[in-house]
Amino acid sequence: MKVVKFSDYQQNSKLSVLDGARWLLITHQELPAAATILFHSELLDILVAVDFRGAKISDGLWQRAVHLILADSSFENDDESQIRRRTGITKVVLDGQGELQDYCW
Repeated sequence: MKVVKFSDYQQNSKLSVLDGARWLLITHQELPAAATILFHSELLDILVAVDFRGAKISDGLWQRAVHLILADSSFENDDESQIRRRTGITKVVLDGQGELQDYCW
């Protein structure tokens, strides 16, 4: 399973980095710069995971492209099922340990 980090794309800004990818991994700090690659990941049927640990989830259009999100319960008032309903994100993990890639399917 090919996994691409947003930082891989930032190194050369070529969308070809997504060729053959199953997952695109993004941190919450990178989201403001990730609009182009999020759009293309949807077109290419690439699943998107966002690591929002260390911050409160900020609602936005980016959520419609995301399939997995890791977040901290200390920043969220809702539980996993409430966040799932609010955001439309398929898999929500609160207080996940380890790497974002560990939760990809």
